[in-house]
Amino acid sequence: MNKNKLSILSGSLLWLGAAISIAEILTGTLLAPLGFGWGLLAIIAGHLIGGILFYFVGLIGAKSRVSAMGSVRFSFGRYGSVFFSVLNVLQLVGWTAVMIISGAKALGSVAEGHSAIFNNLFWCVVIGVLIVLWILAGLKNLNKLNNIAVLALFALCLVLGFLVFKGGSSAGITGTMTFGMALELAVAMPISWLPMISDYTQNADKPVGFTAASTVCYFAGSCFMYAIGLGAAIFAGSPDVVMILKGAGLGAAAIIIVILATVTTTFLDVYSAGQSILNICPGLNEKLVGIAICILGTVIAIFTPIERYQDFLYLIGSVFVPMAAILLTDYFILGKRDTNKKIDILNTLLWVAGFVLYRLFLKIDTVMGSTVPVVALVVLFSLCIKAVGAYRIKFKAKRQL
Repeated sequence: MNKNKLSILSGSLLWLGAAISIAEILTGTLLAPLGFGWGLLAIIAGHLIGGILFYFVGLIGAKSRVSAMGSVRFSFGRYGSVFFSVLNVLQLVGWTAVMIISGAKALGSVAEGHSAIFNNLFWCVVIGVLIVLWILAGLKNLNKLNNIAVLALFALCLVLGFLVFKGGSSAGITGTMTFGMALELAVAMPISWLPMISDYTQNADKPVGFTAASTVCYFAGSCFMYAIGLGAAIFAGSPDVVMILKGAGLGAAAIIIVILATVTTTFLDVYSAGQSILNICPGLNEKLVGIAICILGTVIAIFTPIERYQDFLYLIGSVFVPMAAILLTDYFILGKRDTNKKIDILNTLLWVAGFVLYRLFLKIDTVMGSTVPVVALVVLFSLCIKAVGAYRIKFKAKRQL
């Protein structure tokens, strides 16, 4: 594991780069049936909710100097940490495939003269090779290159935002979307980073400042990407932002945006997947594990038509929202720091209850979404269980006296 410290500037640009992705833009397009005003409100509110969890989960890793899955041991023990590491690897392989195929499809729409199958295969391989090069360079060595890439991306996205919103006239939007479901889709992106954020904050030179700056930059960048997607679907009459750029004579800029956005974001996915696998098998080579994850994600992207991933986002929330609620309660309220316990049965059962509650709230579809009520209930249940346990211990001690 690379133990070199990361500066606040590096963290800020790292997470701004993570936010700038085609996947975030595509998710923003799903909110179009709400209209721009309500859709933007859902985006900001959802990212505020997810951003709060993002910050505090990242702060645990920053203060404890442990990886994301290492911090899970505080609440679930060694076996529980392995369980969530496996789930995290699975979701990250899925994210890697989603990112690569989204980028390949976008690039394929820019390129002409070849079949769709050829374009998809070619661009999947190109993106996969570039991610491997990013992995070989390493997290610390990428600082300068990543900073330049992210600043270039942000400038190009400003141009994209101008092109999307300059029309200002609403197009006919079909489909249905409630505010609660839109809110949860906005929460889902920062939530998807919860099992990874500490892989980066653990190496921060200034734990609190690094985590806060990372959170703010991800919040701002992700909201902007969602808003571009929302605006593209409503005002530009097309959710395909690449074609919007191409139509404005900026086909080369479209290629740069897609490639850099896909590579910089997917690198974080494969890096964190490697960290989770190392939590299961510590003796493996970090870079080789990351490359293997990238190759697997590329192969899945080539052969699997991943187009709609709304349910995938909700599944991620089902798994990691209750996990985060339990972890935050134990660390910040109850002060648990034990990493030697094999497994915490009570917290495991509480997580199962939280998972079920999240799925139930998705069906109920409240205006608050699923994350807020699930976090509140899980924290309440956790504190009640600990209070009952402490009372029983005190009661037994009195009886023995």
